[in-house]
Amino acid sequence: MNPPDDFDPPIGTPVTLSDGLRRIVAGNPSPMTYRGTNTYLLGEGDVAVIDPGPALEAHMEAILAALGPSERITHIFVTHSHVDHSPLAAPLSAATGAPVLAFGDSRAGRSAVMDRLAASGLTGGGEGVDAGFAPDVALAHGQSIAGESWELTALHTPGHFGNHMSFQWGDALFCGDLVMGWASSLVSPPDGDLTDFMASCEALRARDWTVFHSGHGAPITAPGARLDWLLEHRRARESQILDALAAGPATPAALTRQIYTETPAALLSAAERNVFAHLVDLAVRERVSAAPSLSASALFSKR
Repeated sequence: MNPPDDFDPPIGTPVTLSDGLRRIVAGNPSPMTYRGTNTYLLGEGDVAVIDPGPALEAHMEAILAALGPSERITHIFVTHSHVDHSPLAAPLSAATGAPVLAFGDSRAGRSAVMDRLAASGLTGGGEGVDAGFAPDVALAHGQSIAGESWELTALHTPGHFGNHMSFQWGDALFCGDLVMGWASSLVSPPDGDLTDFMASCEALRARDWTVFHSGHGAPITAPGARLDWLLEHRRARESQILDALAAGPATPAALTRQIYTETPAALLSAAERNVFAHLVDLAVRERVSAAPSLSASALFSKR
């Protein structure tokens, strides 16, 4: 259910998506970031920035240049602290005086099992972690913050990252990298947690939304259907893993080669992280066991 590759926005140029909402795409395209990180400017007069993006001087200049003569940035919201979303927060805050608001630092929101994996030496893969990120204001789940012409409610939605937050704006949601229309979200332990990912998607599915504005790609205009697809995609992958383990114990690397038979070699490491995320979730649910202990190189068996 990934849409055709027709999202081709101007880089560094503000585009109005709806009344009071503009998007600027950063110049950091990659296989992990698609066309680049979406930075959102919400409101008029007092403006909120959502996901300031990577530490690119040109992107900072684009954000500041998008402001009208009577506008100022009063709040900087960060969905999560991957290096394509949060590094520009501190310099933008220094330039504008606006506080940075997020769930917490880059270790906040981790489950106990992910804390143990991190302590054992496992590091995150994929997009890279902004290890020094620390917000000025730590937001609680359900907390509302208002500006002159906008109001957001912070929702803790871990899964893609432990400190991942989404921000509700009426019946719209700024969903960061939890839900994207162009690809399934990366879940890479210990920063990504598939147990939390499924719970966050199911919690969002229980509510009515008109549109999701994600961290990368075009607006998602059928968010319920997209959530259904993501949940089913993950359940199907889980079934593949369990079916493969029915033939005998295997490591995450071996399972990846068996399951991702058409994936380019350059993407197999990310695929292996996804498989390991599923195996951690299955171990937590006591569907599989790991020998000698839970790790990315363990031998997994179906229980």
